[in-house]
Amino acid sequence: MNLGIGILFKLPKNMPVRLFSFMSPLAVDIWLYVLAAYVLVSSTMFIVARFSPYEWQNPHPCVTESDVMENQFSLGNSFWFTIVTLMHQGCDLNPKATSTRIIGAIWWFFTLIMISSYTANLAAFLTVERMITPIESVEDLAEQSKISYGTLEGGSTMTFFRDSKIETYLKMWRYMENRPSVFVSSYEEGVQRVLEGNYAFLMESTMLDYMVQRDCNLTQVGGLLDSKGYGIATPMGSPWRDKISLAILELQEKGVIQMLYNKWWKSPGITCSRDDKNKDGKANALGVDNIGGVFVVLMCGLAVAILTAIAEFCWNSKKSAQSARRLNDGYTHGYLQQSLCAEMAEELRFAVKCRASRQRPALRRQCSKCIPGTTYVPAAMEVPQENGIMQMIEMRKSPINFDCGDS
Repeated sequence: MNLGIGILFKLPKNMPVRLFSFMSPLAVDIWLYVLAAYVLVSSTMFIVARFSPYEWQNPHPCVTESDVMENQFSLGNSFWFTIVTLMHQGCDLNPKATSTRIIGAIWWFFTLIMISSYTANLAAFLTVERMITPIESVEDLAEQSKISYGTLEGGSTMTFFRDSKIETYLKMWRYMENRPSVFVSSYEEGVQRVLEGNYAFLMESTMLDYMVQRDCNLTQVGGLLDSKGYGIATPMGSPWRDKISLAILELQEKGVIQMLYNKWWKSPGITCSRDDKNKDGKANALGVDNIGGVFVVLMCGLAVAILTAIAEFCWNSKKSAQSARRLNDGYTHGYLQQSLCAEMAEELRFAVKCRASRQRPALRRQCSKCIPGTTYVPAAMEVPQENGIMQMIEMRKSPINFDCGDS
């Protein structure tokens, strides 16, 4: 037998279908962050692939006279690789260096989380009924001025707002006091004004539940503003007071009061058969608080890839410098350091210089795969024929020679 003050409001209308509703599962800032991540990862892939020596490949490995090295990750290919993997499509660009593979792996992890989160929330947006709710709590009602609100004139609810010390309720009382037209003389008048629209009626929850159960166009907004209970008044010192209190407690423990409430308030024959399966369901767009961690993981992965690329660059420069001076046994330590710095400077110069081309002059040619030497096979016109039949000619295959250049 507890009750409180609730807000009776007209059931909001369904939200109209929008043309770009497919973007609703993610918040606007998440879409902007994904775009920024796409540009950042593509640019990082391009730069790291340029400076990593293992992404520069000889297009003809066994042609030792070749003076060019090819890099598959041009600026356009880097952006293409990123967008294709974001859409979970196949791509013929495969990273070869450890640093670029780290970028690819962390980007694939990022896209896996983002696509999975988007798909799951999109299903929620499509299944949960979306409604336009101008107010969702008493605070929303107090902070706006488009929807008027009032209560029964001279009733206990009016007294509650008038005597309240809470700032929100004082603000609402000043609003109602300055607009006497918001007060109604009966519950029926208040309900009728709610059905006409743009009006919220503040009333006791027991009567509110009764009205909502019988009219599918009505609903309760928010929770209860206070909590109190019904009581039966008796004269001071009456012997019936304790007996009535014990009887009420016994009825509550046995569930009789709840059964009576369901009988008169929620009887299937007289109540509204509204569909409440989505009453409490609400799909919210995913924001930074939900999936912001995946962006942190992405940034950490890019940092690791950059450090790996620097290590690859330094290690390859050292190997190239030592290989160039292998024939000279009398170099000093200082000469070694100077040559290493010169080698690193030359590598940097070529990496930065090749902007518009996918090729650059080869600094060190190293054969990674070889094919056998060419074996001459005569054409059909060169083979002697007898009576139109080609003769069997013994052909000796030349020895297989691998010419792999300097390593």
